[in-house]
Amino acid sequence: MVPTVPIVPLPRRPLDSSDPVLRWYENELGWAAVPGPPVRLVTGLRFDVLEVPAEAGRAALRHLGPASPVTLQGNRMRVLVAAGSADELPGLLDWLEWGALALDLTAIGAGGSIEAPPPPGTAGAPHPSGMPALPAAPENSQGAAVWLRPPEFGREVEPSLPTLSAVGGGGGAPDLVRLVDTMATHCHRVRLRRTCAQPLAFS
Repeated sequence: MVPTVPIVPLPRRPLDSSDPVLRWYENELGWAAVPGPPVRLVTGLRFDVLEVPAEAGRAALRHLGPASPVTLQGNRMRVLVAAGSADELPGLLDWLEWGALALDLTAIGAGGSIEAPPPPGTAGAPHPSGMPALPAAPENSQGAAVWLRPPEFGREVEPSLPTLSAVGGGGGAPDLVRLVDTMATHCHRVRLRRTCAQPLAFS
């Protein structure tokens, strides 16, 4: 006879209360975070993330509301979108007729994470007077993550995130379809520019 083993939840790792960045995300925003360094934000719960070259992402900002959070790390822009959007991205690209092309557009959803930028108003965070200009970062530049558009304290993030349900819904959430189409268009343009800029190889 096989002995039965009681099913009990695994012990939770205690949060590092000494880390102010971790405290801010966990306590002030209610976002799941993983202790660092650097602290990382868990995706797939409150939000997913679309990641593109910053050059391509700049054009897509017009499709976002002022409260839609956006981060920058090196030459990569990350836009927070509604949870579940990462699973929708391949089908959405196919529907928009971008699925056959290799685009530098990726989605991070359940089981993923991104580096947490410093909270607004702390060292390394953008000045509250407005969004900083995007740096002309070299291709292999990494750097630390920063908020271009930080989340608003005391406000639920979900209503501000691009979502498929915004199509024809008349609500205040940004439209994920327009956002993805613009990102894909500009990712393709960036790719074509880089291809044309490469020197020709002669045998």
